[in-house]
Amino acid sequence: MNTPAELLIDTVAGPAHVTTPAPHASWGDLAAQDPDTCVTQTPAWLDCLCATGPFRDASRLYEFPDGSRIVLPLVGRARRLRRLDAQESWPAGWGIGGPVTPEGARPEQARAIFDDLARLPALRVGVRFRPQGAELWERAAPGAFRLEPHMTQAVDLDGGFGALWQNRFHTRVRRDVKRAEKAHVDVEVDRSGRLVPVFQELYDQSIERWAAQQHEPLALARWRRRREFPTGRLAAVAARFGTSCAIWMARSAGEPAASIVVLRHGPHAKFWRAAMNRDVAHPVRATPLLYRLAIEEACEEGCRIFDLGESAPGSSLEHFKAGFGAVGRSSPRYWRERLPVSSAERGLRTAVKRVIRFQDA
Repeated sequence: MNTPAELLIDTVAGPAHVTTPAPHASWGDLAAQDPDTCVTQTPAWLDCLCATGPFRDASRLYEFPDGSRIVLPLVGRARRLRRLDAQESWPAGWGIGGPVTPEGARPEQARAIFDDLARLPALRVGVRFRPQGAELWERAAPGAFRLEPHMTQAVDLDGGFGALWQNRFHTRVRRDVKRAEKAHVDVEVDRSGRLVPVFQELYDQSIERWAAQQHEPLALARWRRRREFPTGRLAAVAARFGTSCAIWMARSAGEPAASIVVLRHGPHAKFWRAAMNRDVAHPVRATPLLYRLAIEEACEEGCRIFDLGESAPGSSLEHFKAGFGAVGRSSPRYWRERLPVSSAERGLRTAVKRVIRFQDA
């Protein structure tokens, strides 16, 4: 673990004390006090990221003159020069980061944090904010930070599962679930990590299917997907989150058909990953059944939100999630760069897609 550094900085909110990396105990306390903290804003999430990728803890604890404290989850790249570093909350594929604010954040505090991030020597700094309070950070963002729109879909669980099933689940979803029940799909839930290898097998099969759908060479698809979700990452998450990491597995005639991973923190449940053997899962509608059961369990455990993750507006994925009553909410990312590295990366990706005739799913 990095040795914490303590800084005193002048801000529009007055002199602020900054500790980086943020002490996990303080971060955990603030996360427990903030009712809007999601699982991807916890220190355990950062630990998983650093344990399974080339990252280091760069989180920051801000202590303001009035005694209020805010933690900003943040990672940098390990073994990279400071001026070539990318400090993000979080890197692509790791969900929502952003400040943990148990008392909320005042406009001057939001501006102070942006100003502090602007002074970091890193080549790139980016923060993905949660939907709650996003307007405050939008108003505080200085011109040096660019807006990158994102949308996350979530199911409001108020009213309980019965109301969701009757009033907000789409007719096609209820029909698919009933079809799965009639097909006698077997479902089990693992909270120990025992089913990690089975999930990984289904995920490898999914990579092959995605590659075919997108007209992508299989070797490139495997490299790209495993770079985003390396072997061993789910095992690390399962080990650190324990019973708060549920691997739902559906089998048809004894054969693994589909699986989803659901994480839990306080009143928030989060769908994280999915995989399936489509030839087995689709005829019996195994995937909708897993979502239905996971959402029902979240209701029974007193969760307020079931986060289904990011979707592109107008996509088939957005349509699928909306069938379970999920509503899209803005979850913006703000970033700044000292050199136009992201533009060059996007240009290279676009050129490669054109060469291989890549088709976005």
